[in-house]
Amino acid sequence: MGLFKSKDERRIEREMKIKAGMRSIERSIRQQEKFSEDFIKNARHAKQIGDNGQYLFIRSALKKTAAVRKMLERQLLAMKNAMLIQQQAAASQQFAESMNIMAKQIGDIFGEMDLTKTQAQWEKAVNQAGTMEERMELFLDSMQDSAISGASATAREDLVTDDEIDRMINAELIASEKQELSKLDELESEIAKELGAKQKD
Repeated sequence: MGLFKSKDERRIEREMKIKAGMRSIERSIRQQEKFSEDFIKNARHAKQIGDNGQYLFIRSALKKTAAVRKMLERQLLAMKNAMLIQQQAAASQQFAESMNIMAKQIGDIFGEMDLTKTQAQWEKAVNQAGTMEERMELFLDSMQDSAISGASATAREDLVTDDEIDRMINAELIASEKQELSKLDELESEIAKELGAKQKD
């Protein structure tokens, strides 16, 4: 059945696959965020109970998770940029097809005498389109090379330092401690109110 699909049907199929791929990467990014949150909570707990071995293990896992998330974010950005380039290329193709139709119409209207001039103009337009196509190919090749080298660089764990991971964990720990202190203040306030009410009685 695939052999009998129209050009538009094949284009829509390709676009659907690309969008599905982007949604899959977005889900993976959200999943890595959830992993990071869980690792931070576990690291905070390990620090509270003084288990340094578990703390170091969790910090290493959190570091890897952060590196994976950065890689996924770069992949998503590359796909978004590729979609924009594809849309630009499609616009250029539509322009070329429109110029072809107009050149034929001009030839029909003015006949053989003016067709020579039209042909010269058309050849100039074709040469310009060819130059644009070459530039587009160079750009796409450059982008692909950058994506490949970027992906391998992102896979390195040293993109996220130990200090960054410690700051993430400590920020969560401080926030948790503040929340606990706030609860204690509220409890003391309630106790004081109750004591004051009993003394009045």
